[in-house]
Amino acid sequence: MGSPDTQLLDQFLDGIWLESGLSANTLAAYRTDLLAFQIWLAKKGLTLEQVTRADLLAYLAANVRSGLSPRSSARHLSTLRRFYRYLLIQGRTQADPTADVRSPVIGRPLPKNISEQGVEKLLSTPPRDTALGSRDRAMLETMYASGLRVSELVGLTLNELDLTTGLVRVVGKGGRERIVPLGEEASESLREYLGQARSDLLKAQLTDAVFVTRRGGPMTRQAFWQLIKRYAQQAGIGAEFSPHSLRHAFATHLLNHGADLRSVQMLLGHTDLSTTQIYTHVARARLQSLHGTHHPRG
Repeated sequence: MGSPDTQLLDQFLDGIWLESGLSANTLAAYRTDLLAFQIWLAKKGLTLEQVTRADLLAYLAANVRSGLSPRSSARHLSTLRRFYRYLLIQGRTQADPTADVRSPVIGRPLPKNISEQGVEKLLSTPPRDTALGSRDRAMLETMYASGLRVSELVGLTLNELDLTTGLVRVVGKGGRERIVPLGEEASESLREYLGQARSDLLKAQLTDAVFVTRRGGPMTRQAFWQLIKRYAQQAGIGAEFSPHSLRHAFATHLLNHGADLRSVQMLLGHTDLSTTQIYTHVARARLQSLHGTHHPRG
């Protein structure tokens, strides 16, 4: 038999497992958070049922002073919210000390930046003399030139491309359409691919998908994810590179060269400008670095 508090934790965890079917890892994290709180309370001579809002705030402040990240603090608070809702339902407490406590502000993680030189290395990696290489170069060039999401890239159809004007019509999230320029390099890579390589890969099969696999079917997100990681490794720009990294590079490099945020928002297909603003942090860091390196008083 454990202590009454330990029994209470076990009852709580068994209850939420039956209710929500949480994974073993999530239940273990809940237990770790609650035990840490219980140990802190024991030093104050308090039990879990006796906690007030002031006690909870003191605990969260102590965690911050000890170096706990905002994300971990938010997770601790989320665990405690669920625990005290359980105590209320069970009639073990009359008040929820977490009710008026705000979660710590968690900043969005900045996308991993890649230099323009890094992108050039990546785009030059696929071989030009094979059907697969021609396809892969066209896909990479198109994504970097247009900032498409990977789902938008692999979902492109032939009638959405206009290589005469150098534009692509994209159907994005929620069925929203936007027109995005391709630029000369991407348009030329697409012409080379569509001129011969695509037919070689199709082997007389029919599909309106722009990008196809060696078996003649439409390209998939998973297949493109694997090929971009392979080319990134070959180019020496990191194993963690992903299709999202190339979309991030598109936005960041535009801002670095003076594009305004509203234009980048439209090109990316963001409905909310605040979603696009994350890229300004990356661009600002780049500009500060350039200033520090090249300005005589940097």
